[in-house]
Amino acid sequence: MVNQHWFDFEKDILGLIEQREKAKEIHEKGKTDMSDTMASLEVKIRDTKNAIYSNLSGWNKVQISRHAARPYTLDYIENIATDFIELHGDRHIKDDLAMVGGFACIDGNPVMIIGQQKGRNTKQRQLRNFGMPNPEGYRKALRLMKLAEKFGIPILTLIDTPGASPGLEAEERGQGEAIARNLLEMSVLKVPIICIVIGEGASGGALGIGVGDRVLMMEYTWYSVISPESCSSILWRTWEMKERAAEALKLSATEMLENKLVDGIVSEPLGGAHHNPEMAYASVKEAVLQCLSELVPMDVEERIQQRIKKFSAMGVYVEG
Repeated sequence: MVNQHWFDFEKDILGLIEQREKAKEIHEKGKTDMSDTMASLEVKIRDTKNAIYSNLSGWNKVQISRHAARPYTLDYIENIATDFIELHGDRHIKDDLAMVGGFACIDGNPVMIIGQQKGRNTKQRQLRNFGMPNPEGYRKALRLMKLAEKFGIPILTLIDTPGASPGLEAEERGQGEAIARNLLEMSVLKVPIICIVIGEGASGGALGIGVGDRVLMMEYTWYSVISPESCSSILWRTWEMKERAAEALKLSATEMLENKLVDGIVSEPLGGAHHNPEMAYASVKEAVLQCLSELVPMDVEERIQQRIKKFSAMGVYVEG
């Protein structure tokens, strides 16, 4: 715990943990009984965590969603599913490693799991393009969704991306068209679709696999049309206003739920999934099983109409 990355707003917690570790070290040497001190520090740590994490700003939650130790898509697949068979390629260009997917089982329920995958170190991040899919990534995702529809298997998407790849080659290969095609196709797929934001949910890069019957967000994640930094650079010509931008964007899970843009929030361990990954896996698995129990028995046409109605009700539009 002491050696992991801590944010500035967590420095009081870190200070107390360091005191506890020193007291523990003295106690274990057997020279002084530090039991009461350690117990007192545990109470202070708990109370300080509760005070800090119950009053996080939007920017704080963005920071937590990006924590380097936070579980990624493949971590969730490994810990909530069995018999995962990864499928590769879009059958047009290549296999985009920023997007992963394949068949799996969750407590005996067959599912097609699809999600963006980041990397843990520099080499992995380059290989996964920092979790930013190219058009072939979204086309691979759609191919797997259509395959799931063919076999009548529900779809689970795990969203965690700073955005779709913004490079020139991605635009040349039709990034916008690939994402738009996914939105169109996902809106009418005949099988249940569950979407969960497990980290960052940025712009069309997230929305490209985010149209579902149930769209959930984990507690310390964000979902928005633009990142706070990019919003700040556009409005104020600097990244320095990113905290103000995060508040204005209303991008946290609680704000998204209040605005009826998502259907629910998946609880996380206090301070984020990286503090207790096993608890985070259990929460996601429970949420998925609950959604499956609600969606699978539904009539296909009724489910599709509810999905369309839900997304059509978001915002106001006028046809010219």
